[in-house]
Amino acid sequence: MRRTFEFCTPTAKKVVPSGPDWIHEVKYDGYRGRVIRDGDDVQVRSKAGLDLTYRYPMIVHAARKMRTSQFVIDGEICVLDVRGISQFDWLHSGKYNDDAQLYAFDIIALDGDDLRRLPLEQRKSKLAKLLERRPEGIFVAPFEPGDIGPQLFEAACKMGLEGIVSKHRHRGYRPRVCDWYKVKNRAHPAFSRVADQFG
Repeated sequence: MRRTFEFCTPTAKKVVPSGPDWIHEVKYDGYRGRVIRDGDDVQVRSKAGLDLTYRYPMIVHAARKMRTSQFVIDGEICVLDVRGISQFDWLHSGKYNDDAQLYAFDIIALDGDDLRRLPLEQRKSKLAKLLERRPEGIFVAPFEPGDIGPQLFEAACKMGLEGIVSKHRHRGYRPRVCDWYKVKNRAHPAFSRVADQFG
């Protein structure tokens, strides 16, 4: 099973796309990560390829509890508060590593098969089936289809969330021509972090 795939990265946009071919997910504020299981071997890898397995035991334990023994899941490593909202500072501090979970939004390999060419909606279906028992430590990202995107973004901003990511449901996992768009809440701390980083 191939363990290395280039990440599909959303493109920043100012307007949320709408229409029947789009699905919309809440954007969690954390570290992009990948969970790889091959038999008894489980790894958690960062976007940069760093091995984070030792840091996040609950994610590793959840991956080992699944009946399927070969998969690669794409998602966001995050620490949630009592409201279920991700807290980047808690994650970044390293003090809450034992509480970190994976917000799983895609699956790119399963049972030895490379799923990247499948449409997103089929990958989502396979991911939901894999996580249907919801093992603590990895949870599937809910999503809403169609024209609701702009209203979902407005609601996310009111709740103090980072924003939303919109994805074309018919597209494969294509890193260099990614059909994923992120629209950020400008009032969220994550927006200030990016602005500070790039001056």
